[in-house]
Amino acid sequence: MKVIGISGSSRKNGNTAIIIKTVFEELSKAGIETELIQLADIDIQPCRACFACKGKKNCVFKNDGFSDVFNRMVEADGIILGSPVYSADVSSKMKAFLDRGGVVVATNPELLKHKVGASVAAVRRAGGMTAVDAMNHFMLNKEMIVVGSTYWNMVYGKEIGDVLNDEEGMENMRNLGQNMTWLLKRLDKQG
Repeated sequence: MKVIGISGSSRKNGNTAIIIKTVFEELSKAGIETELIQLADIDIQPCRACFACKGKKNCVFKNDGFSDVFNRMVEADGIILGSPVYSADVSSKMKAFLDRGGVVVATNPELLKHKVGASVAAVRRAGGMTAVDAMNHFMLNKEMIVVGSTYWNMVYGKEIGDVLNDEEGMENMRNLGQNMTWLLKRLDKQG
């Protein structure tokens, strides 16, 4: 079993990566393989809305890193989408990824159906719910099973590492990892 985390932060190994890795720690305890993909390293161009992806199972444009990341998402059993909050929403890198992925899956139904997903946000002050909602809406619209925790899936912090001081938020990430583990294990037994 494998879960990938996609960090939409422009800061490599920033707060978004830290909170995804915290969820990963719980998954790893159960023997679930994890992989972090940081969009800070990857160029993702906006969707062209050409719908040429219909029947192709991926975007037809291969001049950036979208296709590789999308293929890894399709191959995974679980997906964690993470973004910092920029202007009260997801980052532009995450938005471009969600837009392109959304069209590919809309024209190729069932690519992500029944995969387990979760969204997390690194928040300085406000906009966390909007960011989490944007990522959750992507997953729900693609027939994924979305996992929650004891509170909203966001952790507060501005500078890299500040999220570690939000004890409640970090505990929420650990609980999210435990809930995701539980669901993945149950679905695997049903499989």
